[in-house]
Amino acid sequence: MSIHIRPIEQKDNGALAIIIRESLAEFGANKPGTVYYDSTTDALYELFKTPGSVYFIAEENGALLGGGGIFPTDGLPNKTCELVKMYLHKDARGKGLGRTLIEHCLQWAKQNGYEQVYLETMPELKQALKVYELFGFEYLDGPLGNSGHFGCDRWMLKQL
Repeated sequence: MSIHIRPIEQKDNGALAIIIRESLAEFGANKPGTVYYDSTTDALYELFKTPGSVYFIAEENGALLGGGGIFPTDGLPNKTCELVKMYLHKDARGKGLGRTLIEHCLQWAKQNGYEQVYLETMPELKQALKVYELFGFEYLDGPLGNSGHFGCDRWMLKQL
């Protein structure tokens, strides 16, 4: 695969929202309290104009395959950001692209002064949990910050 990783553009909003919602529905994780129902899912370009945030898009031959980002979620400890909205189109999974996006995000976070990366997820996303574990994310007993995603019940943290 000849994949290109780039920052999000406004034209990506619609296709990315579809990928995110279809991914959650596919795994039965399209429940209240998740990004499935989050209005910002339809306007990620605008959301990621927030200082201290970034969102990377993966594309191949102009086709959007998915993306992932870093966000300074309210209420997180100092120098901690959140790995957010990491989703791939079903045809793009299992090829190492998720790992590539996570590496980009973690590298950006470290270069921008973050010392810890937090994430929230769900047990339905089993493969993602395995990948996060491989990256050294460790499980927490409860949530950090104020993401508003009460539908997530797996919380992890990684030291950079």
